[in-house]
Amino acid sequence: QVQLVESGGGSVQAGGSLRLSCVASGYTFSSNCMAWFRQAPGKEREGVASIYTRGGNTYYVHSVKDRFTISQDNAKNTVYLQMNSLKPEDTAMYYCAADFLHGYAGTWSLLPGTFGYWGQGTQVTVSS
Repeated sequence: QVQLVESGGGSVQAGGSLRLSCVASGYTFSSNCMAWFRQAPGKEREGVASIYTRGGNTYYVHSVKDRFTISQDNAKNTVYLQMNSLKPEDTAMYYCAADFLHGYAGTWSLLPGTFGYWGQGTQVTVSS
């Protein structure tokens, strides 16, 4: 059974950094798309970044380009989201998600409805 467990959230001041981790289990972590989403109170879930674990192609929402980096460690079955230059508007619950139907990370990979497996989330709070 696919399981995703996120960690690394916390509270930081604007301009600070955090690194989120998502450990996947229950399948072979070598050829699927992983993504990070976030959801702030009262707002819809938003795709942040995605990565295809075979080859490592990535895709980002415009608002986090040059600040966030998604990466993977196949040996540890883990996907990371390095978040730098954090802003108060980055405050949200961050979720990890997995997809097994597509062979690359593209525009579709920031759409929540595309993903069938989700973690429980980790809270990120950025104060001004």
